[in-house]
Amino acid sequence: MSPSTSDASTPTFDKPLKLPLSQEELDRINAYLRDLTPEQILTWAVEHIPGLYQTTAFGLTGLVAIDMLSKITENPPPLIFIDTLYHFPETYELVEEVKKRYNRDVHVYKPHGCETVEDFEKKFGQKFWEADETTYDYIVKVEPARRAYEELGVKAVITGRRASQGADRANLQPLEVDSTGLLKLNPLFSWTFPFVQWYVDTNKVPRNKLLDQGYRSVGDWHSTAKSADGDQGERAGRWAGKADKTECGLHVDYFKMKAAAEAKLKEKTLGEQAKESAPAASTAPAVQTSA
Repeated sequence: MSPSTSDASTPTFDKPLKLPLSQEELDRINAYLRDLTPEQILTWAVEHIPGLYQTTAFGLTGLVAIDMLSKITENPPPLIFIDTLYHFPETYELVEEVKKRYNRDVHVYKPHGCETVEDFEKKFGQKFWEADETTYDYIVKVEPARRAYEELGVKAVITGRRASQGADRANLQPLEVDSTGLLKLNPLFSWTFPFVQWYVDTNKVPRNKLLDQGYRSVGDWHSTAKSADGDQGERAGRWAGKADKTECGLHVDYFKMKAAAEAKLKEKTLGEQAKESAPAASTAPAVQTSA
C-alpha cells in the first residue's frame, strides 16, 4: 500500500495508539506497514506510537534510521545507548560523531553500579563473559536496557534489525511486541545489506571505522573478530565459533533470561560467601599436647 492510496482505502489508526495492542490490531498495522518504505514507516511511527525511543549500538542500520529521522522530524525519538564498558574505542568515537553531526543527546546506560571496566571486574571478575556468557549478556545489556525503559517511560523502541540478517530475524515483521509488552519497530526490516550500504554511502552517514578494517559487524571487542575469507554472513565475526549464538540478549525472552541470570548470580554469591566463611583449617595452629 503506497502513500498515494486514496483516503477511502487507507486504514486509520488511533493517534496515539492505545496500548496494549490486540493481536488483531497488530496484524492490521503490519499489513499496512509491510508495503511502506523505511522513511514512511518511521513517519507513521512518529505520528502514532507513544513513548517511542531508539535503542542503538550505532550499527549501520541504526545509523540509517537516525539519518532518516533527522530529515523527517525536528524532534526525533530520543536515543538510548547501552554501554557495556567493553565497546571498541572506535565505537565510542562514533557515538560522539553522531551526537555532533545530528545535534543529538544520547541516554547512556551502563551495568548497574558500574562506571568503568574496573568497577565491573571488581564485582564479577575478569573475562566474566568466558565464565558465563548468558549472565554476562544480561548484566551488561539486558538489565541496563530494562532500567532505561522503566526510568524513561519507554513504550516502544526503534531497532536496527533486518530479515536478511537471518537466524531469528528471518521472519521479522515491521512491528512486534515482546514478552514484556514493549513494542519493537523494525523500519528497515525488508532491506538487504546492499540497500543499507547504498544509503550510507549516498547520504554520507557516519560509520564505524572498523568496518573499513575487515569487520562486518561490531559489538564488544572481546566477542568481535574480523570476518574470515569467504565468510559472507552480514554479522560475520560476531561470536566467532559459536554457531548457536545469534543474539546478544536484547531480543530474546526477557523473563526467562532474567530468571536464569538471577539464579546464576545467587549461586555465585552463595559460593563466594561459603568460601569466606569456611574455616581456614590449613592455617590454624596445631594443638600440642604434653606426654
